[in-house]
Amino acid sequence: MKKPRMPKLSTLAKRWLSMLPIVVAVLVIAILVRTRSGPVVKAESEIGIPLRVIDVPVVDLIPRVQGNGLAEPARIWRAVAQVKGRIVSTAPQLDPGMLVQQGTELARIDPADYELAVARLQAAMAETRARLNELSAEKQHLQRSLEIEKKSLVLAEASLERRRSLLDQRAVAPDEVDRETRNVLQQQQAIQTLENALDLLPTRRKTLEAVLASHTANLEQAKLDLVRTAIVAPFDCRLAEIHIEQGQFVSAGQSLFEAHGTAEVEVEAKLRPEQLRTLLDAGKRTALESGLTMEALRGLFDLEVAIRVRSGEWEAVWPARFDRIREGVDPRTRAINVVAVVDNPYGKVVPGIRPALVRGMYCEMELRAPARPDTVVLPRSAVHGDHVYVLDSDSRLQKKTIEIGFYQEGLAIVASGLAGGETLVVSAPAAAIEGMKIEALPDHALQRTLVEQAEGNGGSK
Repeated sequence: MKKPRMPKLSTLAKRWLSMLPIVVAVLVIAILVRTRSGPVVKAESEIGIPLRVIDVPVVDLIPRVQGNGLAEPARIWRAVAQVKGRIVSTAPQLDPGMLVQQGTELARIDPADYELAVARLQAAMAETRARLNELSAEKQHLQRSLEIEKKSLVLAEASLERRRSLLDQRAVAPDEVDRETRNVLQQQQAIQTLENALDLLPTRRKTLEAVLASHTANLEQAKLDLVRTAIVAPFDCRLAEIHIEQGQFVSAGQSLFEAHGTAEVEVEAKLRPEQLRTLLDAGKRTALESGLTMEALRGLFDLEVAIRVRSGEWEAVWPARFDRIREGVDPRTRAINVVAVVDNPYGKVVPGIRPALVRGMYCEMELRAPARPDTVVLPRSAVHGDHVYVLDSDSRLQKKTIEIGFYQEGLAIVASGLAGGETLVVSAPAAAIEGMKIEALPDHALQRTLVEQAEGNGGSK
């Protein structure tokens, strides 16, 4: 049985069927275009540049300066032989580094020659005193003899007068008158001799007294030389170089040994004048109008002084006192030499922590002035010439002109321009444009370090 045939489509119908998908696609596109939403418009936003900031602190500033120098004992004893002789004994502690108390006999020069000299002079003085006593007795003897001779003269003169009377009466011969005259002249001559002898006694006494004074002076010198045979420590000290040994002959002026006093140690550091100036406030700078004296200078520099020795991570500190400013200025660096003194350095020894402060130690000297309240301080790195960068209330960059009073280590002390509390930019922007937006990154660690340094609690940088 044959299937029925499907009727054939006309050519026009075929064309419409082929165009139908295109028409449908166009309609869909048209519908989508008419119903689509517009592009999302986002609001414009400004990106801030991240910079580190701190709040400008107001602190009780401790002005301080630091210098370096070598420790030196305040007193150095260079023992020199004042007399010659052989060293007959030395103390057991006569070795370098030994501590010696004041009055300890360290060595003795043979005293025999000086003891003999003392004995000879004492004998010579005794002889001179005996001659003076003899002179006194001789004076008494001459005075008595003079009195007798004067009485004899009176008798002789009376006898002469009688003979002359008898001669006038022709009762005696002229020879008898001549004999009596000769007796009178002999008595006068005897009296004159005794008077001359008495007149010479004061001169002879002065001569003997001069001899006695010379012997006395020589005896004192001999006794002094005898004392000098014993080499005794004049103060508490620590022995250094030793140049003698027992049995050695030494001459006057020869060096024996050296010792360093233990009561005080000096440290002399070089500081620039502008550094010292920062330790004085405006009132103290005019305090020397009445005249410059060391007492006035010590009062002017009312300083707390510390001497510090560092070695790696180990550190030892000694409290000290400001003593003086040296008389000269270093011609090369124009620095002033400041001397501080550590009292009783050996008494401040703490085993394992603080050793003895000995000669030649390289030390750091720190001088601290009284605190100056309400002082504005900044990191030195945040200062750009005469200005700094701060943030306004909208976190935008502003340039602020300031005046720096002085610099102290890593700090800049502000004289004017900032009151404290401002937000300070501490990391320099690559391109500093006023008004640019800043993303503030608070640096709390830097702010703590800044305050600690300003108040003298932080370590030295």
